[in-house]
Amino acid sequence: MKDILILGAGTAGTMMANKLRNTLEYDEWRITIVDQYKTHYYQPGFLFIPFGIYNKQDVIKPKSNFIPPGVKLIYSEIDKIEGENNKVYLQEGRVLNYDFLIIATGTQTCPEETPGLKDKLWYKDIFDFYTIEGSIALQKHLKDWKGGKLVMCISELPYKCPVAPIEFVCLAEAYFAKKGMRDKVDITYVTPMPGAFTKPVATKMLSELLTEKNIKVIPDFYLEKIDNDNKKLISYDELEIDFDLLTIVPVNMGSEMIERSGMGDDLNFVPTNKHTLQSDQFENIFVIGDAANIPTSKAGSVAHFASEILFDNLMSAIEGRPLLAKFDGHANCYIETGYGKGALIDFNYDTEPLPGTFPLPGIGPFGLLKNTKINHYGKVIFRWIYWHILLKGKEMPIEADMTMAGKKRVTV
Repeated sequence: MKDILILGAGTAGTMMANKLRNTLEYDEWRITIVDQYKTHYYQPGFLFIPFGIYNKQDVIKPKSNFIPPGVKLIYSEIDKIEGENNKVYLQEGRVLNYDFLIIATGTQTCPEETPGLKDKLWYKDIFDFYTIEGSIALQKHLKDWKGGKLVMCISELPYKCPVAPIEFVCLAEAYFAKKGMRDKVDITYVTPMPGAFTKPVATKMLSELLTEKNIKVIPDFYLEKIDNDNKKLISYDELEIDFDLLTIVPVNMGSEMIERSGMGDDLNFVPTNKHTLQSDQFENIFVIGDAANIPTSKAGSVAHFASEILFDNLMSAIEGRPLLAKFDGHANCYIETGYGKGALIDFNYDTEPLPGTFPLPGIGPFGLLKNTKINHYGKVIFRWIYWHILLKGKEMPIEADMTMAGKKRVTV
C-alpha cells in the first residue's frame, strides 16, 4: 500500500482529495488529508459580511462534508515536513509517512508583522475583512459609523484574492449611498502597486471606475507602520495618510510549519516550479494554491485550474513518466462593483486581463473588463458552484489553460 498525504483541507487540498480518490485504486493507494481546523470557510464571502449582504452562516460548513469516503481526515496541527525522509510530524507527536506529498497549507494574514496594526485601535477603528472575525467586527462598526475618512490599505504583496480590496471600496461606496450618507464619507484606496491593479489595461478600466465613484487612489505607498494616537498610515518614505476608519489587507505569509521545515522563502511560501507545480526541493512533493510562490494570483480560481495540472503530473509521477502538463498561471476573477453590477478578468502568466467576452467568443454571457449586471450574477452564482461542484473535484466547463478566444488585444 502506498501513501499520498495532503497537508491542508482548504479549497486546494479538498479538490485534490476528491480528484485523487475518484481515480486511484483503493487497495493500492491510501490517501490522508491533515488540517488543524474543522470549519471550511467560503472566503470570497467575507467581503459581503461587513455590508450585511451575507452573514456568518452563509460562508461556513464542516470540512468533513467535502472529504470523500476513502480519504482519512486527521484534525491536527502540523509540526514540520522532513522531506529527506518522506515524513510529516504532527504536533500531537504522530509521524505520517508518504510516497507523495501535496502541500496545500494556503496563506494567512499576519497583522503582527506591521508595527502598530494590532495596537489599541485593532477591531475598534482598524479592521481586516480577510478573517471571519474581522468581517463580523467591521459589520457591527459600520452600522453606527457616522462617517469620515475611510481608507482601504494593502500593506504588502502578495496577498490572497487581489481584487477584493477594489470590491470592498466599491461596495462601501454603494453601501453609504444607500444609507444616504455618501457625502459624509471620503474613500481612499491605498496600494503599493503603481495603480488600481498590476497590469495596464485592467488598471485603466478600474481606475476610471473608481474615479466615477469618487474614490481616490494613492499608488506606490509602502506601509511601514500605523500611528494609533494620531490615526495615520506612515510609509517607509515617511508619507502620511490620515484615517478615521481603516480597513486593511495585512501582510500575507505561508504556514509557519513551512518555515520550521526549512522549505520556504522569506514569506514562508514554498519555492515551486510554476509550470509543473513540483517542489523545487523534492521530486515527490507538489504544491498547490496559495502555499506556492508561483507568480500568479493567490485566488481560488488559480487553485481550481492548477488542480487539473497537478492531477495530471502526479499521475505521471506515479507511473514514472515525465511531467508534461504545464500550468499557465490561469486566473479568473469576478469583481463586485456595487449597485448589482460586476466586472470580470481572465489572465495568465503571459497575458494581462483584456476586454472581450467569456467563456464563449462573441456570446459570453460574461463581459471581460465590463461593468455589467450579468457579471454580478456570475459572482452570486459562484457560491453555489463552489460548495457543490468545485470543492468536490467535479468537472467545470472551463479549460485549465487560458484561451485568447473572445479576447481583444488593446494598447494603453
